[in-house]
Amino acid sequence: MAKSLVIVESPAKAKTIQKYLGQGYTVRASMGHVRDLPKNELGVDIENGFAPTYVTLRSRAKALKNLRAAAKGAEKISLCPDPDREGEAIAWHVAKALKLPDARVRRVTFNEITKNAVQAAFKNPGKIDMARVNAQQARRILDRIVGYQLSPLLWKKVAKGLSAGRVQSVAVRLIVEREKEIQAFVPEEYWRITATLAPAGAEDEAEQFDADLVEWNGKKFRPAEGDEAQTAAKALRQAEYVVDAGERKEQRSAPPPPFSTSLLQQRASAQLRFSAKKTMLLAQQLYEGIELGGEGSVGLITYMRTDSFRVARGAIAECRELVEQTFGANYLHGKERVYKSRKTAQEAHEAVRPTSVRRTPEQVRAFLTADQHKLYELIWNRFVATQMSDAIYEMTDVHVRAADGLLKAKGRVCKFDGHTRVSGPPDNDDLQELPALQTSQKLDLLKLAPSQHFTKPPKRYTEASLVRTLEREGIGRPSTYVPIISTIQDRGYVKQQKRAFHATDLGIVVTDLLLASFPRIMDVQFTSEMEEKLDKIQDENKNWTAVLDEFYKLFKANLDKAQTSMKTVKGAKVEGEVCPECGKPLVEKWSKFGKFLGCSGYPECRYIKSENEEEPAETDVVCDKCGKPMVIKNGRRGKFFGCSGYPECKNTRKLGPDGKPAPPPEPTDDVCEKCGAPMVIRTGKRGRFLACSAFPKCRNTKPLPTGVSCPREGCDGQLVYRRGHGRRKGCYVCTNAPDCDYTTDELPTDDKAETEPATSQP
Repeated sequence: MAKSLVIVESPAKAKTIQKYLGQGYTVRASMGHVRDLPKNELGVDIENGFAPTYVTLRSRAKALKNLRAAAKGAEKISLCPDPDREGEAIAWHVAKALKLPDARVRRVTFNEITKNAVQAAFKNPGKIDMARVNAQQARRILDRIVGYQLSPLLWKKVAKGLSAGRVQSVAVRLIVEREKEIQAFVPEEYWRITATLAPAGAEDEAEQFDADLVEWNGKKFRPAEGDEAQTAAKALRQAEYVVDAGERKEQRSAPPPPFSTSLLQQRASAQLRFSAKKTMLLAQQLYEGIELGGEGSVGLITYMRTDSFRVARGAIAECRELVEQTFGANYLHGKERVYKSRKTAQEAHEAVRPTSVRRTPEQVRAFLTADQHKLYELIWNRFVATQMSDAIYEMTDVHVRAADGLLKAKGRVCKFDGHTRVSGPPDNDDLQELPALQTSQKLDLLKLAPSQHFTKPPKRYTEASLVRTLEREGIGRPSTYVPIISTIQDRGYVKQQKRAFHATDLGIVVTDLLLASFPRIMDVQFTSEMEEKLDKIQDENKNWTAVLDEFYKLFKANLDKAQTSMKTVKGAKVEGEVCPECGKPLVEKWSKFGKFLGCSGYPECRYIKSENEEEPAETDVVCDKCGKPMVIKNGRRGKFFGCSGYPECKNTRKLGPDGKPAPPPEPTDDVCEKCGAPMVIRTGKRGRFLACSAFPKCRNTKPLPTGVSCPREGCDGQLVYRRGHGRRKGCYVCTNAPDCDYTTDELPTDDKAETEPATSQP
């Protein structure tokens, strides 16, 4: 038995750390949290100092059994979960669940999973930080109290299955308020005039530039009607254009700070179109360790849940050395750049950075999936750029006089790319390059274009802008952004369309009710102040039960009042609407899918109807099963043909793009190997495929053969297209796989047939 047992959260992390510690250590994974508050009850004794009742998670029973067995013969037990509150709580819960004596327990933390960092951490072990544990307990208990006592109120007033949360409800409020701003927005018309100019007599198109009319008759030009714009345009077409003034000045652009959690999520969303959840999943993989061939498993980035910009001096020195060697001394900033973190940041953490900049994205590409590589490259570029020189631009402002108007043109020229060689061009890199102009110089008018515009409503929140707002307002912390975004969508309060958040009717109703009854708790500033108090439990060892008691007194007073004062929105009778099945009145009801009408005779009668449900449109199509006319109905996946004899006949047909029934599945000679029914060709959103005709009883599907024979000598199979996984794109494989491992990225033709595979099967 090893002398020391090391406990981490995940098997991937365990594998990497085991390699660095070697013999004498056994590394095991707890698989995350091992204890929590009970699922079906509050689990908090509010009257007895908010004492929690923790239970062992059933899903961790096997892991705990293995940990107990490993702990029996170990002289020392090192608890190594992540270096944050959640990790500290996991360490404490593991110690309690295993009933480990304090004398045998050590708390070991490291910000990166590299050999030097891990070995250095084990030379300087500490104890479990109870201030951090209490901070996590306070947050968990506070959220449990709000969720378990407020949610039943929503079940009573709105619908069963709803939930509310101390932080999630405030996040929904932000989206709902933006939704109301957009709905109330009234666009206003305005006009612009843009002139395309060039130095008099110039023939080179490169000397052309655009200038906007900004003043007319000494007043700001922004007419609300086209007549005024056309009047000015008529005068400008006849006018002489002369340079009135010009200014050139140098502008320097410093690189942005290294990534914090929120900045990483925002940039990955904007540049890579990754969701916050996907970004954190990939970052976790890069942090815990990636197999790098002969090196084995290596952690490629530092801990990814952080709000700090601090960077270790050694990492800065390594970065500066790489910049000078790779790009030259002129690209290295004159001194070390150090970025100041927010005042609430946990400075014990570092920013998200590569564990070694010597592992360039290109060097590790072969060992990463496509998405892992994209994220690692994003992190690597951002960190390397922090120690590079400023980008230098020449900014140009030109004023042009014409008739009674003043036109302005802005331009920019990059004189030295500096950090943008790695970090990329600035987001507003669309300014034109202006020719060299002199005061009083005459210009030719090449084109004049009055254009109509309308003011636009506020932009909807995206994941990136919502995370940015949550961080700016102090709502939540780096580890909570992903759960917040997931929860508010799972509950049906908001939905994403084209990557933008839309508040649902349910989200608006619930938010309005909570605002009316819990104005203080739904207040953004109050929520931010509460987060700061929770932080002080860790940073200043503030009494955590006192923080809970202060919050609960306000919450309980509002809760008791809301039991009677909060408006009930479910069960209201709808005038003129009766159940077509039993004749009883229909009433309004809510679910995560929105408002609908239900029979007041429920549960004896289960009739439901969408609030805006249209009557099925009659058609000339005849049901091929019973002969009755088919009608067009609306379903979750759009419109479709349904038999008017429903529910006796449940036949349906797809609605084609021409408004007619889509062609029926094409028959084939293939037989389903699972049930023996004939296979047919169907068309899905990813193209045509083979499917069992006995669907839905049999759901067997297969790729559709291409009709091209496998070029491998002696093989009688056909090539089919299969979608890839991970970093692989789709490719063509033989139907005789795995006996024949032929695979190729391009479909061969007869004159390009090969006897060996074009690419190797992974």
